[in-house]
Amino acid sequence: MAVQNGRDLLIKMDMTGGGQFETVAGLRATRIGFNAETVDVTSLDSTGRWRELLGGAGVRSASITGSGVFRDSGSDARVRQVFFDGEAPRCQVVIPDFGIVDGPFVITGLEYAGTWNGEATYELTLASAGALTFTADATPAPVP
Repeated sequence: MAVQNGRDLLIKMDMTGGGQFETVAGLRATRIGFNAETVDVTSLDSTGRWRELLGGAGVRSASITGSGVFRDSGSDARVRQVFFDGEAPRCQVVIPDFGIVDGPFVITGLEYAGTWNGEATYELTLASAGALTFTADATPAPVP
């Protein structure tokens, strides 16, 4: 995989509930993390007293964070509406040369900040709220 621009990692949100995805406005930094809880099945009979984990069990989750500036009133308003209404719209996270993660997310954190001589900024945190799908990027990476 070739080096990618960070700006190409995008968070898109379904703006209407009908599959109309738009990039969340003004994000400058974006991050996605995947987690899987483990189920420990270690017992007195475990070989050498090594921990044993049950494969395929546990809860999987994803979290997304982003920070940036205001620039698009439509998507900014949608983000606020989703947060205050407690909605879980479908979102897409576009990871360049990797693929797209798609599924419902809730906004668990929304913070606003600003300085007297600077722009207004915000930080956004989302948590997966159901099953996610992954579609691999079909475009082959260039050979260096």
